[in-house]
Amino acid sequence: MRKLYMYLTALVMAGSGLTSSAQAPRIPEASSTQTIIQDFGLGKVTITYSRPNVKGRVIFGGINPYGQVWRTGANAATTITFSEKVIIEGHSVPAGTYSLFTIPEKDEWTIVLNKTAKQWGAYSYKEADDFLRFKVKPEYLAEKRETFTIQFRNATTKTMDLHLVWDHTGVTIHLHTDDDSEIMANIDALMSSRQKPYFNAIQYYYENDKDMNKALAWTLEAQKTDPKGPWYKLWEARIRLKMGDKPGAIRAAQEGIDLSKASKDDEYQRLNQAVLDQAQR
Repeated sequence: MRKLYMYLTALVMAGSGLTSSAQAPRIPEASSTQTIIQDFGLGKVTITYSRPNVKGRVIFGGINPYGQVWRTGANAATTITFSEKVIIEGHSVPAGTYSLFTIPEKDEWTIVLNKTAKQWGAYSYKEADDFLRFKVKPEYLAEKRETFTIQFRNATTKTMDLHLVWDHTGVTIHLHTDDDSEIMANIDALMSSRQKPYFNAIQYYYENDKDMNKALAWTLEAQKTDPKGPWYKLWEARIRLKMGDKPGAIRAAQEGIDLSKASKDDEYQRLNQAVLDQAQR
């Protein structure tokens, strides 16, 4: 009986412990985690970081002392992943995942890409594992930012800015991608195939100031495959206008408007009208 009593008592205690554990409250992290992803060139840039709040504290020169390595957030060190090679402030960086550390100073910040991607804070940070260091100037922000924020700004197919903001301080890091030769080779190969990607090829040539004569020839060929579509008329009008052929641009844009009306495509009617208005100035 004594053994049975002890066995039943152990079961009750174990059950009580399980119940207590199951009923533990869920508590949110004081510094929430965020992952941001931005298409860039032929690849993507992904950043995962935790977002501390000011909470009335002195930030830089206070809880983040000047001259000391900062995890650029809270909790685990911030990570930045490039799916393709990029150029950061003039420095070539291969594809991969890095820890993003910073060393704040009053008038200058050191930005660090460290090869040890997963680490907690900066406690085990080793300068010997740095892949890259460079310096940037911080800026004073009149508007206070309570929550530390990393964001992408001014994103184009070739350039964009990585912006760090907290309290009254902002730091901008310039990124550049140089994959034009690869893109041009892809276009040449695909335009030699049976299924020609006219739209993408025309758009890239136009937006990157490539051979406009070739781009125009492609728009005229594309119109033969899709004579009722107003989109190729739009690109013909844009290209002719860029080439200085205003009469040709006006004619193509008007034809695009007529095709848009016939297909009840309000968007392309508006886009062709915008080119027509510009050409008529």
